[in-house]
Amino acid sequence: MELKVFWTDFAKSELKNIFDYHKEKVSVKIAQQIVEQIVLTANELKSFPEIGAVEDFLESRSENFRYIISTNYKIIYWINKAKERIEIVDVFDTRQNPIKISRKK
Repeated sequence: MELKVFWTDFAKSELKNIFDYHKEKVSVKIAQQIVEQIVLTANELKSFPEIGAVEDFLESRSENFRYIISTNYKIIYWINKAKERIEIVDVFDTRQNPIKISRKK
């Protein structure tokens, strides 16, 4: 069975921040392309939810967080079996200090 992809408010906010940053620094077209690529990559999880590697910086959490990479961004998610969905909890710029991943979500 194919799972649904659910974006948390925090992840949506991060996606908007990514769009706004690239819109200001480069162009609207590039910002749209980057966000579209991130969303397309996340949607691949519907068929292959366990393809992502375990996120070591979030091991202490009760959820089993995983991630996949899209351009310079880590799409951090967990598989919510009770709700039959993949929950995207963060889109993290890999050029940042990795310890920032453990910020509250």
